Amino acid sequence: MQFEKIYKGVAEGDFLLLAKAVSQIENNTADAAQFLQSLLPQSTPIIGITGPPGAGKSTLINALIATWVNDAKKVAVLTVDPSSPFHQGAILGDRIRMKDWYLHPQVYIRSLASRGHLGGLNSAMLSLTTLMQSVGFDYIIIETVGVGQSEIEIASLADTTVVVLVPDAGDEVQMMKSGLMEIADVFVVNKCDRPNAEVFINHLKQMIRENAPATNLLEVVGTVATEKEGIPELLAVIHTHQLAVHNGAQKKEMLFAKVLQLIAAIKMSQVDRELVKAKLEEESAKKNFNIFKFAQIFN
Repeated sequence: MQFEKIYKGVAEGDFLLLAKAVSQIENNTADAAQFLQSLLPQSTPIIGITGPPGAGKSTLINALIATWVNDAKKVAVLTVDPSSPFHQGAILGDRIRMKDWYLHPQVYIRSLASRGHLGGLNSAMLSLTTLMQSVGFDYIIIETVGVGQSEIEIASLADTTVVVLVPDAGDEVQMMKSGLMEIADVFVVNKCDRPNAEVFINHLKQMIRENAPATNLLEVVGTVATEKEGIPELLAVIHTHQLAVHNGAQKKEMLFAKVLQLIAAIKMSQVDRELVKAKLEEESAKKNFNIFKFAQIFN
């Protein structure tokens, strides 16, 4: 993998070498670690899109892409889907739902399998977003699995986290319990042409006033993504949030969280899993086996 050739390919709208690099990083090949250390990432904004299934996340992303492409911007979209239990590949395949863009020279879309990774993301996502920040994209979008209860990890990776809901999303209290209030920077109420949409938006705004930290700049935007209604307003809110966090404490905390994640990954890669498994089988058969004491053996 040669960084210069990948950068040149992206500039020319040829993503073949980029796709190969993504595969090698995702599969953690021998050359991947050295390649990642050669990258020169820019401050390309990362926008996380999450929310329950059926909220219209992919349709919303389509509308965002259309606006950016019209402004001559290059966009990378990393979509994380549930894994097949048989071949570990992505089940849903968002490139089908974004068929207007997956061959466009300004847009790179990659569906990634979660491979059982918790948090709604893929375990290689930090490496992949750093790659996208290094090869000339103007915007990076991450779409999570969208299971509604395990999307917390996106908040430590994306500069701006957009939570997409629909007017008939259900009990507002349950939404708050799911953790969406804690991870959101922007709420999008999509499909606002449905009945009671305005009532739902008002309830959501009231929840934010009552429960969100005073320092959190939460916004609520109504959209009809299929008609591209509300998209300019959403882009303006995202831009404002990006400016607010660019040099703030949130950015530094995110960077700190990413470094800790990398340190943990490096340490885990040094663990001989087969040795741990064999030793565990031996030690766990003993009386009063203590898992905490056992783990210290490999520290």
